[in-house]
Amino acid sequence: MPYFQEKTFAVVGVTGLVGQEFLKILLQNGVPASNVKAIASSKSINQQIQYGAAQLTIQGLDDFDFTQCQIGLFSPGASVSAQYAPRAVAAGCVVIDNTSFFRMVPDVPLIVPEINANELVNAKRGIIANPNCSTIQLVMALHPIRHLSKIKKVIVATYQSVSGAGKDAIMELRGAGPTAGTGPACGQANAVFPQGIRGNLIPQIDVFLSGGCTKEEWKMDVETKKIFNESIDVIATCVRVPVEYGHSEAVCFELEENVPLSDIHAALRAAPGVCVADLEANVYHTPKEIAGTDVVFVSRLRQDLNTGLYQMWVVADNIRKGAALNAVQIAQQLIVQRDCIGGVNGW
Repeated sequence: MPYFQEKTFAVVGVTGLVGQEFLKILLQNGVPASNVKAIASSKSINQQIQYGAAQLTIQGLDDFDFTQCQIGLFSPGASVSAQYAPRAVAAGCVVIDNTSFFRMVPDVPLIVPEINANELVNAKRGIIANPNCSTIQLVMALHPIRHLSKIKKVIVATYQSVSGAGKDAIMELRGAGPTAGTGPACGQANAVFPQGIRGNLIPQIDVFLSGGCTKEEWKMDVETKKIFNESIDVIATCVRVPVEYGHSEAVCFELEENVPLSDIHAALRAAPGVCVADLEANVYHTPKEIAGTDVVFVSRLRQDLNTGLYQMWVVADNIRKGAALNAVQIAQQLIVQRDCIGGVNGW
């Protein structure tokens, strides 16, 4: 996409896991180093970061001039995006934000390009939100199915890798984090998680809300409704597991009609961005084998004969399709539909 390669990108939060993945994906798409601005907090100013054969000099967010850029890829944390995304937009830079801050703002589209790229025409505010990683892979797997029959209810248990909590979480799992040497055991809190993650499962991601659910579980429900523009109840239990990369989900769903499994399988097989295992093969995907890939993997598709409910196993790389790749795909769609946002730098 030559027009994409000609744009100048501000990568905000470039030292984080998602920021570094932004760089990899931009490089893979042929964006030259001269068109990429690496931006982080003041503690990283003037440090060098690799971009292919080139080195990018990190610039500070406080003083960065966003008039240089057409597209901002933001992943600096919600409070930072809240402050700086509007500033970037005021300077003529369209912002695609990977944080949670703008997702449920009514006039900010929440986009998974394979599903609702048409909603980009509503991005008049100049900000587009990237959904939560666990939501993206769920809706990618459900979207082909909802064209066969209305989905009445979804019950999902997630098994989410520590990379979703950042670099320190990976170091904690490897035993090299802030509590290395103290040997946090099951039930003992550490610097990143409410309990030790090594050799453990933690059924809490984000804070608890009233009613006993966590914010991560709430996100999966409300974000799915917004992306689909339908009232689909999503009942989630979100669990952090001792895996570095790749989120997994055990999904159970109820349809209004009894749809043959072969039809569901065919719909998933035809869906862009989805890879589905053969129905009769009894094979499945694991987070370890799919790390670094760009699609959502579906396996163990089946129907319970007693209840009629359908089940499937969904796995995806949470840093790629669950974050950075989805944001870059939004940017590509913006360029395809570039007339939907006018008056910004170089559009």
